[in-house]
Amino acid sequence: MRRRLVISYLLLMVLVLLALETPLAATLATRETDRVRADRLADATRFASLAGPALRGGSPGPLDGELAAYDALYGIAAAVVDRDRRTVVASSGWEPGAGTGPALDTALSGQQFSGPESVWPWVGGPVVTAVPINDGGEVLGAVVTTSPADGVRRTVTVWWLLLAGIGLLAVLACVSTAFGLAGWVLRPVTELDAVTHEIAEGRRAARVRAGLGPPELRRLATSFNDMAEAVSDVMDRQRAFVAHASHQLRNPLTALRLRVEELGPSLTDPDGRAEHRLALEETDRLATVLDALLTLARAEREENQRITVDATATAASRVTAWLPLARHREVTLRLDAGEAPVYARTVPTAIDQALDALIDNAVKFSGAQGEVTVTVRAADGGTVLTVGDTGPGMTASQLDQATERFWRAPDAQNVDGAGLGLTIAAVLVDASDGRLTMRQGEPRGLVAELWFPAPADVPGGIDGLTGVGGRSETGDPGGNDEPDAGTLPAARPHDDEPVRR
Repeated sequence: MRRRLVISYLLLMVLVLLALETPLAATLATRETDRVRADRLADATRFASLAGPALRGGSPGPLDGELAAYDALYGIAAAVVDRDRRTVVASSGWEPGAGTGPALDTALSGQQFSGPESVWPWVGGPVVTAVPINDGGEVLGAVVTTSPADGVRRTVTVWWLLLAGIGLLAVLACVSTAFGLAGWVLRPVTELDAVTHEIAEGRRAARVRAGLGPPELRRLATSFNDMAEAVSDVMDRQRAFVAHASHQLRNPLTALRLRVEELGPSLTDPDGRAEHRLALEETDRLATVLDALLTLARAEREENQRITVDATATAASRVTAWLPLARHREVTLRLDAGEAPVYARTVPTAIDQALDALIDNAVKFSGAQGEVTVTVRAADGGTVLTVGDTGPGMTASQLDQATERFWRAPDAQNVDGAGLGLTIAAVLVDASDGRLTMRQGEPRGLVAELWFPAPADVPGGIDGLTGVGGRSETGDPGGNDEPDAGTLPAARPHDDEPVRR
């Protein structure tokens, strides 16, 4: 944008210079030509006053010497012709040219002639003047002079070069001023654009510096900062409300479940016991939804702190944690990874929770005798983790909606789940500057692929790395540890909850 502004300023300046200097250049050429023409007319008029006796008596007298001395001194050829166009007296350099004919015609008609009107640097030809020789009102002949115009052209060229130099200096000054002015005007716009991208990338604390640029853009920057503050405050309040509501509902929900569970021994009717079992399942499902909402609120509130994780070790720990559930459902769960560690740079627990969501999905819907394969490899300048299953998969339209909150596939409405698992995984992957992609497997099933950027440098040992040889970020996935306020809880295999479908 700065370049476009500078070009517009420069174009305006060039147009102004052309409008001012073009008439001035033409005026300078005309003025210099008029000066020379006036001087030549004065000389020709003097010669005409001396040529009368020569034309009347047929003897050149002193005029012959005057013209010779004039030609030798100034290099200007001159000649005296009679009314029949015969040359009476001429200097040694006199040669009739193309311009002398019209000059003689004008002079023999009783009028002075001088031409051209202006001498241009690119036009050749001499300056021709002709003055009639009068005697008692009768035209006896004419005096014609032809002087080279090289000196006039040089003078005009020098003036034009001077004007061009002044114009060039003005253009350079305009460009320098335009860059400074454009930078001053666009600095708040440039910073506004940069801050907008930062906020879009998750750095909600970014703000535009105040006091930059013209008053209108200063007000715009202030309004933008106020808007960013308001939006950030609304988002914080919304996430805090979800987190607080989810947390506050867990205690009464736990108490309600205990009360409902204590009613079990007192129920003797088979129908009552069935309803009691369904009530317990509904309370468990509601607890799962609250846990998922709390996890999502915490994931979206993360400040994008990055850690280096051994993706191979983390994937191995997650496959080990999910093996009991896979065996229980007669699903083959395997890990395809090398022995060498493959490192990734992510936010805390991103790989753990994303794999938990994807493995839970795959095991849940693969069915008996199904297969789930988790692969880890380095590719595309980062680390790729793939979870493939042999389940029914999803259609193209379902894949587009899979990461929406609370979305469930039409054929999975009766399966327990909150529909938040993939949403949480997508939030964590996005916060890690990674990618979550899903596609249909061949010949059937679903393939979910996680890509995380590789760290710029990897420590020499495992000190300082997380996710190496186990889950250091969260509690034991197979236990009942409750997450603390600063930890993002992972999905637990024993909860028997599908994340999505």
